[in-house]
Amino acid sequence: MSVEIVTFGCRLNTHESEIMRSEARTAGLDNAVVVNTCAVTGEAVRQARQAIRRLRRERPQAKIIVTGCAAQTETKIFADMPEVDRVLGNSEKLDAVAWRQTREDLSLPSHAAATQRVAVGDIMAARDSRIVPVEGIEGRARATVQVQNGCDHRCTFCIIPFGRGPSRSVPPDDVVAQVRRLVDNGYREVVLTGVDITSYGESLPGAPRLGTLVKAILRGAPDLQRLRLSSIDSVEADADLFDALAAEPRFMPHLHLSLQAGDDLILKRMKRRHSRADAVAFCETARRLRPDVVFGADIIAGFPTEDEAMFARSRALVEDCGLTHLHVFPFSPRPGTPAARMPQVDRAIIKERAARLREAGEAALRRHLEMQVGRRLRVLAESREIGRSEQFTAVRLTQPAAAGTILEVPIAGHDGRHLLAA
Repeated sequence: MSVEIVTFGCRLNTHESEIMRSEARTAGLDNAVVVNTCAVTGEAVRQARQAIRRLRRERPQAKIIVTGCAAQTETKIFADMPEVDRVLGNSEKLDAVAWRQTREDLSLPSHAAATQRVAVGDIMAARDSRIVPVEGIEGRARATVQVQNGCDHRCTFCIIPFGRGPSRSVPPDDVVAQVRRLVDNGYREVVLTGVDITSYGESLPGAPRLGTLVKAILRGAPDLQRLRLSSIDSVEADADLFDALAAEPRFMPHLHLSLQAGDDLILKRMKRRHSRADAVAFCETARRLRPDVVFGADIIAGFPTEDEAMFARSRALVEDCGLTHLHVFPFSPRPGTPAARMPQVDRAIIKERAARLREAGEAALRRHLEMQVGRRLRVLAESREIGRSEQFTAVRLTQPAAAGTILEVPIAGHDGRHLLAA
């Protein structure tokens, strides 16, 4: 049976797409395309709509099912698209019953199916934290494990809590069991993912923290070679997480931080929970405990009311925190969020500031690449030609390798984006 998945957005979406692939096939869907959308920016929504139109042109007979965060938060936009046959909410997309119902509805005559095109429930009522076992991620060298979903915070720029619902965590024993399953299936690296993983455990008995979970995984899955985290909120990092970073070589020395800005007034207007000094102190502490750690970060350019001095403080974070892998987001107002109602920065200025931030990020990456030349690094092959170091730095391989293999390679140089193996 033919079920194609088109995924936008984060690692959590990638993980959930694998669950949907299995559920759709089990339900008996055929000649179907599932578009798993992202709502983090207006551009992400635009790209999803563009992809749906293209898919309809390329697959005129296929059933197009749209789900994900944008389908949850902007249901009507997708339901009104003539190219779309079904819209599923974020809870429904992981529900076997919803997939069986989808197959039954899409087998009805078109005029009857049209009245049942939308199945989107109240995500704010979601409480389910069960883990759906997966055998792996199709076409991926590393596997992801969902440990948490939803978010209880209300950053003024962010629509995601309304797409994902309240924070809820997967019990540690279930996570460890899933990691062991993936290791048994041949995966050498696992990434823990969620919407706000540093809030892990708040909904569980005893309120275990993320660091507790990391230690439990490394203890309970001794054959796992590499454990990595997706994006974290540095202000919520716990003592066990720092301890694991310092003492566990299988815990990878790469942390991607949700920083967003480097000016305290902008951080306050964003309703972030950290100050600029908190971000710098976190990086200093982590680097002292693990000298080879590198940091990625999300930073927004042109948040409402941001002036040039405020932007300069954000740009200076690249140096002050020692950031290496920078994700730059030009501010995009999301309808329904407080930031959309604040005084906006001119779009041309936002674009120019984003370009300057990217330039700073590219310079920081080049410095990091230069420091790796002459070293021998352990690299996980993602494809026959490209791998990732323990610090998540891209490495171009000279000898073809099977995806998922861990190699030790000498580094001869770099091309500004990749390290070059000798």
